[in-house]
Amino acid sequence: MSKRLQVLMDEAEWREIRKTARSRRMTVAEWVRQALRGARSGESLRSVESKLAAVHRAALHRFPTGDIEQMNEEIERGYVTGRAR
Repeated sequence: MSKRLQVLMDEAEWREIRKTARSRRMTVAEWVRQALRGARSGESLRSVESKLAAVHRAALHRFPTGDIEQMNEEIERGYVTGRAR
């Protein structure tokens, strides 16, 4: 069973999407379906994989750290005074 999706957009955005669909010789509806499929299939895998890769790369480095209590105090002091020291 097919379902209908209604999306509201301003005129300029609509013209851009229509122009893009025409340049690919397809209807706006087909262009939107393909764009949604691409976003759905690519986003979940790429998102998780890229985040894990970034964490892995970061874990390979030794970054300078400070005492957590001191850092929290400095952050709080900045909130209270409106400026950092």
